[in-house]
Amino acid sequence: MRLSLLAFALCCAVSNAHASTTDAHVLADQVAEHVLTWRRDLHQYPELGNREFETARKVAEHLRALGMEVQTGVAHTGVVGILRGGKPGKRIALRADMDALPVTERSGLPFESKATTEYRGEQVGVMHACGHDAHTSILMGVAEALASVREDLPGEVMFIFQPAEEGPPDGEEGGAELMLKQGLFKDFTPEAVFGLHVFSTLNVGKIGYRGGPTMAASDRFRIVVKGRQAHGSSPWMGVDPIVAAADIVSTAQTIVSRRNDISRLPVVVTFGVFKGGVRYNIIPEEVELLGTIRTFDTGMREQVNQQLRDIATNVAAAHGATVQAEVPSETGYPVTANDQALTEQMRPSLVRAAGEGNVVAMPLVMGSEDFSLYANEVPGLFFFVGSTPADQDPRHAPSNHSPEFFLDEGALPLGTRALLQLSLDYLQQP
Repeated sequence: MRLSLLAFALCCAVSNAHASTTDAHVLADQVAEHVLTWRRDLHQYPELGNREFETARKVAEHLRALGMEVQTGVAHTGVVGILRGGKPGKRIALRADMDALPVTERSGLPFESKATTEYRGEQVGVMHACGHDAHTSILMGVAEALASVREDLPGEVMFIFQPAEEGPPDGEEGGAELMLKQGLFKDFTPEAVFGLHVFSTLNVGKIGYRGGPTMAASDRFRIVVKGRQAHGSSPWMGVDPIVAAADIVSTAQTIVSRRNDISRLPVVVTFGVFKGGVRYNIIPEEVELLGTIRTFDTGMREQVNQQLRDIATNVAAAHGATVQAEVPSETGYPVTANDQALTEQMRPSLVRAAGEGNVVAMPLVMGSEDFSLYANEVPGLFFFVGSTPADQDPRHAPSNHSPEFFLDEGALPLGTRALLQLSLDYLQQP
């Protein structure tokens, strides 16, 4: 009995000594100040997709300083670092996106973005309105933390700093699709890939997760309504594409409200651009409509696309107009589906990072993510970190993509801790 207790005590001592060097909470605390500094810097100097030149330079310099194998210029501006642990083990990949959005910031932060650029022929503001600055800085912190314990670390870690998650510029390739096309997982095939997203619908301190289908598939569409130009005082002398386009927008809402069984799975059809005309008293020649479709089922995806094409063609014809309906104009991201077994396996890690009461099951999310493409190659787990202040109702907080989007910086240490905990637990499992 005495020998058994002694053996047990020795085992506990060894286990605790090992935990002290690879404890996610301790490691996250050690890099917290750096993560905060990086986030504020990246937020103040955002860059659009495929143009993340300074962001990529800062990331690459950091990874090289940590002694990693670093590849730059992946999918234009992507950066990939490989950390090889001191012990044999598994391979994992961790991903963060780096790009900002064409949004003029109205947060009032002392490090608010003042950046501007040209986008689709117009001068626009540039803002990290979706939180990718947080994702990048968190992954930089995780890289530093894991590199600090590399001698005790089993296995290997790929750090993916990805450009153009919000989509590449018109006429260009980019994002996860191009990184994979260029052979990202060819020589280093991970056994699992992890990613996170700061999210306004959760309060700071909370982590949201879901097994299986999690985020929607997305498709873009472009509809050009062509009429006949005339003087605004004599609309009967022409064919008004503005009225026809407005009718298309209105009628298209029946796709969701009347034409699909949304009690089974949700569908969204959103018009984001309605552009036509240059002068108040001229009926223009044409109107351009741009938008997005979100679905969770392949059959519904095809059905909704066809319904929008039919509505555009027939409604325009009723007004005497014609259309060029590109639906979809570009195939977007597939459904982001978390591997069910991996999600169940790693949920305890999220709990260790945030606390049992702070890890919540998420409903289906209508946003889309090209993390889905990585998760189609290897088992993936994508989770959400709350970014809305604890004293604010997240239902009324400015959403991701809003010019008022506000990140409670308490999300940074939790995101760092969660990614570290997932990495350490997965790599240290037999």
